[in-house]
Amino acid sequence: MANHSRRDFIRHSLLGLAALPLGAGLLSQRALAKDLPRLDPQNSQAKALNYVEEASEASDHPAYAEGETCDNCMFYQADNQGCQLFPQNSVAPAGWCQSWTAQG
Repeated sequence: MANHSRRDFIRHSLLGLAALPLGAGLLSQRALAKDLPRLDPQNSQAKALNYVEEASEASDHPAYAEGETCDNCMFYQADNQGCQLFPQNSVAPAGWCQSWTAQG
């Protein structure tokens, strides 16, 4: 029984140590998130998702519906104006892309 507990302790310790770099990476990413550069609409990924900085500019896109903006999308992060789809950049709160999804 004592050996079993020791094995569990070692196994959990190793798993915890393996997870430390991941946790540290997430924390450091959040700490630096305030300084995200604004997404350039000419960026290849932005173009692929039809990103615009003003949602009204997308009114002719078939996926666009009135009232859809980055700031009411589930991927938007209000604390840094970031977007999960563009993790290295901030987006315009009044912007829009074809991946817009209502907040749940």
